Amino acid sequence: MTVRHNRREALKLLGGGALALSAAQMLGCAPAVVRPRSARRPNIVFIMTDDHAQSALGIYGNRLLRTPHLDRIGHEGLRFDHGFVTNALCLPSRATYLTGQYSHVHGMRTNGEESGFTGEPLLQNSQTWPNLLRTAGYHTGVVGKWHVNTPPEGYDRIAVLPGQGVYFDPPMLVDGVMRPQRGHTDDVIGDHALAFLRERPKDRPFALLYQFKAPHRGWEPAPRFERAFEDIEIPVPDSLLESLSARPEALRKADMRIADMPDFHREGVDPSLPEDERARRNFQIFIKRYYRVLLGVDENVGRVLDYLDQAGLAEDTIVVYTSDNGFFLGEHGLFDKRLMYEQSILVPMLLRWPGAVAAGGVERRFALNIDVAPTFLDLAGAAVPDTMQGTSWRPLLAGGDAPWRRDFMYQYYEFPAVHCVRPHRGVRDDRWKYIRWNPAPAEDELYDLQSDPDERHNLAGSPEHADELERLRGRLAQLRREYADNDPDDYAPTPTRPRTCPA
Repeated sequence: MTVRHNRREALKLLGGGALALSAAQMLGCAPAVVRPRSARRPNIVFIMTDDHAQSALGIYGNRLLRTPHLDRIGHEGLRFDHGFVTNALCLPSRATYLTGQYSHVHGMRTNGEESGFTGEPLLQNSQTWPNLLRTAGYHTGVVGKWHVNTPPEGYDRIAVLPGQGVYFDPPMLVDGVMRPQRGHTDDVIGDHALAFLRERPKDRPFALLYQFKAPHRGWEPAPRFERAFEDIEIPVPDSLLESLSARPEALRKADMRIADMPDFHREGVDPSLPEDERARRNFQIFIKRYYRVLLGVDENVGRVLDYLDQAGLAEDTIVVYTSDNGFFLGEHGLFDKRLMYEQSILVPMLLRWPGAVAAGGVERRFALNIDVAPTFLDLAGAAVPDTMQGTSWRPLLAGGDAPWRRDFMYQYYEFPAVHCVRPHRGVRDDRWKYIRWNPAPAEDELYDLQSDPDERHNLAGSPEHADELERLRGRLAQLRREYADNDPDDYAPTPTRPRTCPA
């Protein structure tokens, strides 16, 4: 059920004072509460990173990586513990954040030409939430990493990286002209974000997409962070050396083993070493680089938060921080994303709106990337198109026990391509996860997240869980109908340059 409100209803709800607290919110350290606020339409700053695992943030429990500015968004607002993406792949997820639609609806199921796929539909810029807000009177901008198969159009200010971009001295498309830049990419992106905020017209609300390259693969930090964590041995995940022999064939044939990463051969990780030793060495080099580039993200987020505070804009500005997908940081012996396991689909999701949402809230109901577009439009008092499949977070911000989703559907399509991950779908609820790998051969996974939160024990072949397996198969079929997912079970986009993957 999608919640829609007109402008009068929006102001009534947000101006009515603190509302009742739900039992679900009371489970957190403090609930979200709506405060009285002005009638001004809120500004919006949407901050996104690339491949940021939820576990790599202080506010989510990381004790080694200090991220005070990112943490501040959640501490001064609301932390979503169950923020998920519906397709853990960069381009499809980014298109979902913009359109509020599943991959099969907006049509961008893969990373496009980058992964050898052509023929997918282009992004309809006019139907994305920033363009709809611009039509409603907002001043809009996008700075940083775009990584969608269609150039951004319809923004008042554009400064984006071509493709993946590079970590140093990146050329950027600035308002239609490719211009050289100097410095570390995420510092350059921070500069463009501040320029947008300082130069904006003061008589209109604004909406800014502030999107970083980090912590995408390559992991090249700014020089000031090059030696961070140098003398620290990072604790390895319990499942770093996990055997995949009991896992589905689809996973065993995927190219995601951290022991086999080629990135660190020049740093002395000999590919002839035993697999366990390669895994340990690769993990230490990888995780330190990953953490280092996030230090730069945190610092640049802090620059923008400080500006909002100093300019008197914070009270009426919604700041949301998230990532296009999660990332394996050695769990199950893996890196990258794509799979429906928690580390891949779970993302940081933080929201700050001091003028309306009390500090210190924790929300454990499911917040999805399909929800971001309808949430921003709804909170800005703009119409939410019926084509959007997500739900505004307004009920989660307002408190109370309003009806909310109890599960969600996941889908992945890109094959054969980089990492050789076969197409699969699944459903996750508050206890169970069911994964269905597409035919050739069809395989099932079933996990009890209550007793097995690390997803180590596949129960799909267990007779005593046959009823649960059947129930979730039925629920997946139902969700597919509800979201108009009419693709055949074995559907996969046709690559123009397919990667050779194990048969």
